[in-house]
Amino acid sequence: MVFDYIDGAAGQEEGARRNRAAFDATTLRPRILRDVSTRSIGVPLFGKDAKVPFGISPMGMCNLSGPGADLMLARLAARDSVPLGVSTVASTPMEKLIETAEGHAWFQLYFSGDGEGTFRLVERAKSAGYETIILTVDVPEVGRRPRELRHGFTMPFRIGPSQFLDFAVHPRWSLNALFRGRPQMANFEMPGYSFDRTESRARADWDTLRRLRDAWPGHLVVKGVLHPKDAQELAKAGVDAIQVSSHGARQLESATAPILALPDIRAAVGPDLPLFFDSGLRGGEDVAKAFGLGADFTFLGRILQFAIAAGGEEGLHRLWKVLCDEVSITMAQVGVNSLKHPDLKAAVEAPGPARI
Repeated sequence: MVFDYIDGAAGQEEGARRNRAAFDATTLRPRILRDVSTRSIGVPLFGKDAKVPFGISPMGMCNLSGPGADLMLARLAARDSVPLGVSTVASTPMEKLIETAEGHAWFQLYFSGDGEGTFRLVERAKSAGYETIILTVDVPEVGRRPRELRHGFTMPFRIGPSQFLDFAVHPRWSLNALFRGRPQMANFEMPGYSFDRTESRARADWDTLRRLRDAWPGHLVVKGVLHPKDAQELAKAGVDAIQVSSHGARQLESATAPILALPDIRAAVGPDLPLFFDSGLRGGEDVAKAFGLGADFTFLGRILQFAIAAGGEEGLHRLWKVLCDEVSITMAQVGVNSLKHPDLKAAVEAPGPARI
């Protein structure tokens, strides 16, 4: 059930396959005889320098993939000066994560119910020292994910006969969880506030965004944007960045592949507003394609949890190095020494507009 929670997507998962198909159909045209012996994969990010061009997407209950996964990711974020996305439903308290990440943590926020608890979390994030909030807007209702439903997956866990049997036949995971403690939603240990993952978030609107903008003095990123008109309205509303994303195809099975929407959104908001990107990224060439199509930074998700599940912290670091090497090699092949080089855009051959 843990694998299916991490790996699963909405509906029959055609959206997840379409995300990958769009990346695979996007090609890169190599250039030759350019001196690319010196290359940098670092990029500027909100006035600071990130050592690599990708950060860590906010993911709920990461400790399901392995005991201490949240802190493994936080230590990596600190080492390479990249943002750790701290989910509303993280399995380690937000205060511990920003401390371990040495300040390189952004808090991801869901609006739910009437918003009272949501704005309490905003104040808590402010007190903890967060400088950036990511408002996720593509979950008005939680998408229907059949693999989770078949397992009876809920947050928090409700253990019944089928779940008990599932854990019994996966003893390594179960014994680790037993000895290290069952993962919990750690950000809801506040008096009078509990979190229901299935609670409607549909009341969030543009007034909600304005309230958050007024309440939050730091950087405000809005995540889950696929339409150019929404992006233009967000720019007018004073957000600091937009994250082009389909929630990893976990929400709407028929959603446009984000990599196809990215160029239209860049054209709609102009060259100056930072655009971040996630969904479907699986390797360094994908990262380079996203930058060539208009992204200023990218975020990785599932593959990091797979690395932790397979090899713990060592596995995470091995995958991270592979991704860095792939980005650098890709840059050499297309003849650029920076991901901000204008020739990178010219190297990308995308399959066509998103038609939205």
